Amino acid sequence: MNSENKLCVYNTITRKKELFEPINPPFVGMYVCGPTVYGDAHLGNCRTFVSYDLMYRYLLHLGYRVRYVRNITDVGHLVNDADEGDDKIAKKARMEKLEPMEIVQRYTLGFRDVMQKFNTLPPSIEPTATGHILEQIEMTQKLIDNGYAYSVNGSVYFDVIKYNQKFQYGKLSGRVIEELIKTERDLDGQEEKKNTIDFALWKLAKPEHIMRWTSPWGKGFPGWHLECSVMSTKYLGSPFDIHGGGMDLKFPHHECEIAQNVGAEGSEPVKYWLHTNMLTVGGQRMGKSLGNYISPDQLFTGDHKMLSKSYSPMTVRFFMLQTHYASTLDFSDEALKASEKGFRKILNGLKTIKELSYQEKQDIFDEALNKDIEQLSSLCYEGMNDDFNSPKLIANLFNLLKYINSFHNKVLNIGALKPENFILLKTTFITFVENILGLKEEKNNNPNMLDDVLKTLLDTYSEAKNRKDYATVDLIRKEIKKQGILIKDTKEGVEWSYEE
Repeated sequence: MNSENKLCVYNTITRKKELFEPINPPFVGMYVCGPTVYGDAHLGNCRTFVSYDLMYRYLLHLGYRVRYVRNITDVGHLVNDADEGDDKIAKKARMEKLEPMEIVQRYTLGFRDVMQKFNTLPPSIEPTATGHILEQIEMTQKLIDNGYAYSVNGSVYFDVIKYNQKFQYGKLSGRVIEELIKTERDLDGQEEKKNTIDFALWKLAKPEHIMRWTSPWGKGFPGWHLECSVMSTKYLGSPFDIHGGGMDLKFPHHECEIAQNVGAEGSEPVKYWLHTNMLTVGGQRMGKSLGNYISPDQLFTGDHKMLSKSYSPMTVRFFMLQTHYASTLDFSDEALKASEKGFRKILNGLKTIKELSYQEKQDIFDEALNKDIEQLSSLCYEGMNDDFNSPKLIANLFNLLKYINSFHNKVLNIGALKPENFILLKTTFITFVENILGLKEEKNNNPNMLDDVLKTLLDTYSEAKNRKDYATVDLIRKEIKKQGILIKDTKEGVEWSYEE
């Protein structure tokens, strides 16, 4: 671990940037609220998981031993906020006349497939709510025993007013309990609660409810908030280092998590709360009800009215990482086109730096040049150390790219670099692009991009040019350009690059 890298993170609960200091270094426990698997992968959720993948990758790079837990919600997420109605997965199962676990399996596999396309690393552990029913029953009983929960008609609710007498409910989201009571809607099913703001820990299952388990209070199923309290502390202990999720989960989900853990154990469960921001379209949140929703697969195929073409997974990943995870990201076809150009520039730089050879200059090294390379490399770390600021990192990678291209085009003499700084330039660029930003060449998605095919085309191009067969030369240029590839004539011969 490099002690010079002082990572700072913005902690939602303290509302300030703090020096990242793990509870038990070099171990880091990170828990991220995963998807509710009753529908197709949402692009906004994908942005969240790409953001935490960036954090995971950087923590690993710094030398931490990271246990990354990302749950799968496969029961307990109800249709409305009143702790009433159908479980969303059970409702989907009835509509499609399938077993609930068939729905879960289909969408879990679909989610993992999309995450793999975005080149996210798999979590260390991916637990499910249904796999931890016993633990959720145990925590519910503990909350009852501690006086922070009560059972009524086979359901169990968390007593928010009782909890708030000793602890602060609303400290994460900034909610004031008096205001919550005033604004809470009077919804059906609230009459069995002591207070309208109490939330369900366990719900009695109606006769038609498919997913149900035996408990001390009757046959039922757990509330949505309980699973994360149980699974995070089971696999990471209490307290653990990082808890993440979208900002829409701050309230009520994460607020309820804190209350459950504190009510059961008497102490805060998490040291650093980190939240990602929304994906918007024209300033409006992306959603099906607004008609501005787009799925990852639609992006990859280009089959959507908002798109002029298809975009590769790595282009979309790069688009997401160009904005800080805590800022809103506005989606548009124009922004994706710009990201595609930027991504191809990065890929060209990656290709160039890997092929660039070093020859030490015989006279004096250029001190100013060497200082610039050292400083830009340091700034890459400074960007990521500033609360995982990927836009700052990317800006400095583009500054390094200018030098890489200047060396490649012989505008600057690479021998003016000290040997150690040539290695620094190469290592910094490759490491941050591939290992931390998680970007990779996608040539395997297109057989026309295979190296042997490219070599054959370039050889054919050169032969046609030598015999002045310009019709063939122009044809090859035109056809290969359709695949996003440019042919360049240089003094040394012919080379290719991605079209920018």
